[in-house]
Amino acid sequence: MATGVSSANRSAVPPLAPERPVVWPPRKRVQLANGLDIVLLESHTIPKFTGELFLRSGNAAVADQAVGLAEMTAAVVRTGTSRRASRQIEEDLRRMGANLAASAGADTSAISFEGLAEFSGPLLELVSELAQHASFPADEFERERRQTIEALRIERATPEFLAGERLRKTLFGDHPYALVSPTEAQVQAYRREELLWVYREHYRPGNALLVLVGDYGAERMLEQVEKAFASWPGGKARPTRPPAPLAPYGRRVYLVHLPGAVQTQVLVGCLSITRKHPDWMRLGLANCIYGGAFNSRLVMNIREQKGYTYSPAAPSMPCASTDTSPSTRQCGMRSWPLRSPKSFTSSTACARCRFPMMSWRTRAII
Repeated sequence: MATGVSSANRSAVPPLAPERPVVWPPRKRVQLANGLDIVLLESHTIPKFTGELFLRSGNAAVADQAVGLAEMTAAVVRTGTSRRASRQIEEDLRRMGANLAASAGADTSAISFEGLAEFSGPLLELVSELAQHASFPADEFERERRQTIEALRIERATPEFLAGERLRKTLFGDHPYALVSPTEAQVQAYRREELLWVYREHYRPGNALLVLVGDYGAERMLEQVEKAFASWPGGKARPTRPPAPLAPYGRRVYLVHLPGAVQTQVLVGCLSITRKHPDWMRLGLANCIYGGAFNSRLVMNIREQKGYTYSPAAPSMPCASTDTSPSTRQCGMRSWPLRSPKSFTSSTACARCRFPMMSWRTRAII
């Protein structure tokens, strides 16, 4: 089918469209008697709901015990309770048409779930059961240990991981945020009793935030939440005060040699402003234009104008956290899955640190 050639002047930037008001759905905030904070937000577009049970403790809070211990705890916490075995949990999730996962970063651990709104009650009861009565089966723990070790071997064979590990160590020094991942020996040394200790100390309602978004009535959902979580014994996690990070100065170059690598990873990073700074939102907007998006100036210059097969970016994305120091700090690093050297993949927010940091990165075939 033939098409006519457009006579539009493509050298002129089109004008901006009129501003449209942004209307956020109303949020309902509640705190149960045991200290559990709850945020409810109704969204009636589809008959589903999504939830996150956040624990305000992660790998940094237990770094004095073992590196990555909170992450292993989260991996095993969903594999069994005192009432349900792992297979029963999976069967119940399939019956409800639901998904459930557990994870941990530096500052938070989380149980994430989603399902059909009509099964919100049973799904919340399952989440509550995992938060209160996880059994940490020995065989599931050993399986997760083996899988973690295999993943570590793959990570340490990629330039992306090794470069990010060196950058984090350079910026944060002896602070727990410098610890990107445990070693094989550290994972081998994990003990089931350590996971139970993390669970008892940090999986507490006074240390938790439950966020629910979806197709429900707030009052009815609150009744279901109270029924599922009101019996959770109250308490807060022990406070932690890690050492202050290094204060980098000047320009330094670090080289990490990986024999046989077919790609080079280049990272340039520095500390940035915190979320509380008055220019935080302006920084995010400016950085999105510069290099924080695929249509940014940095990407267009390298890939479109020059035709290089590099994947550049200048990310600055925070990870929400609550610091014990005088100011709240966030992390400004994003990570990309290593796929094709010619592809720029979508970003995933870094959940491993909370200090302000910005980085510029690219990778290319050697």
